[in-house]
Amino acid sequence: MILVTGGTGLVGAHLLLHLLQENEAVRAIYRSESSVEKTKNLFRMENQIALFDKIEWMEADITDIPALEKAFENVTHVYHCAALISFDTHDEEKLRKTNIEGTANVVNCCIDFNVKKICHVSSIAALGDVKEGETVITEETEWNPEKNHGDYALTKYGAETEVWRASQEGLDIVIVNPGVIFGKGFGTAGSGLLLQKIQNGFPFYTKGSTGITSVDDVVAIMIQLMKSPISGERFTIVSENITLQNLLNSIADAMQKKRPYLYARPYMTSLYWRIDWLLSKLFFKKQTFTRATSKSSHSLETYDNSKVISQLNYAFRPMRECLITVSQAHRKAQ
Repeated sequence: MILVTGGTGLVGAHLLLHLLQENEAVRAIYRSESSVEKTKNLFRMENQIALFDKIEWMEADITDIPALEKAFENVTHVYHCAALISFDTHDEEKLRKTNIEGTANVVNCCIDFNVKKICHVSSIAALGDVKEGETVITEETEWNPEKNHGDYALTKYGAETEVWRASQEGLDIVIVNPGVIFGKGFGTAGSGLLLQKIQNGFPFYTKGSTGITSVDDVVAIMIQLMKSPISGERFTIVSENITLQNLLNSIADAMQKKRPYLYARPYMTSLYWRIDWLLSKLFFKKQTFTRATSKSSHSLETYDNSKVISQLNYAFRPMRECLITVSQAHRKAQ
C-alpha cells in the first residue's frame, strides 16, 4: 500500500492520478471534505473519475500523531507531499508546525511502521546559497545560515533535516527539490496565483530569474526515484531557468492578455514590501509581498538539473507547451 500525504494539493493530486494509472493501491489523507473535491475535480478534468473512486481516503493531519498512525497501517511506501506554502510573516508558527514538526511525525511513523522508502517533496527554496561571484545552484551548494531566508525556506530546510535524520536511522529516502510548479486544476493555489494576477492585468515585472517545471515532470521523477535503488539523495527538479519577465510574458501571451509593462526596480520592491508589512499590521490582513520575495524577484541564480537527467536518463517536457496548456486552462476556468 502506498500512502500519499498532501493528496489534495497540486503535486499530491497529480501524483495520485499517475499512481492509479499504474494500477497501484493508494491511500491518501485529507483534512476536510472540501479539499478532497479539488482532487476529484482534477480526475474529472482528465476523464478519470473511475480511478478517483479507487483512492482509499483517511481523515488525518500530519500534526495529529494518533490519526497519522492509523493511516500508516499496512503502508510500504510514502510520498510526503503535504506542506504549508505561505510567505506571510504572520504564519511563521504555522509553517514550523506543519513543515518541520509534521515532517518529523511522518518520518517517525515511517520508521515505526517499517516503511521501505519515502519520497519527500521539498523545494528549490531549501537548496543552498551561492557564494560571491557564483550563480549556479546544485544539490551540493551549501546552506548559509547567516543569510536572510524567508520563513517558508527555513521550514522547508528544517523539514529536509528531519528526513536526513531518518536516513541516518536506516530509512531509505529520496528528496526532490522542484522549482515553481505549473499544473492544471488548482485555481489560485501556488503558481495559480501568478496566473490569476496576469488574468487580472498585473502590470509589473522584474528582471530576476527562477526555475520552473511542470507537475507531470515532478510526479514522473518521484515515481521513477521510488522504484529505483537510489537512496539518500536529493534531486533538483527544474525543467528550465527563465527570467521572470519572460515567464510573465509567456503566460500573458497564452491568456491573450497584455504583457506586464512596468519595470519594478529593486528600490521599488524594497519599498513595497515595507508598505505591505505595515498594512498587514494595521488591518490584520495577510502579507502578500515580503523582504524575501522582494530579494528573490531580482535574483539571478540558476538551478542545475544535470543530476536528475544523468542518473535517471530523464528528458524534461518543453515548458513552453506546459505554460500554454496551464494558462489556457486557467483562463477557461474563470
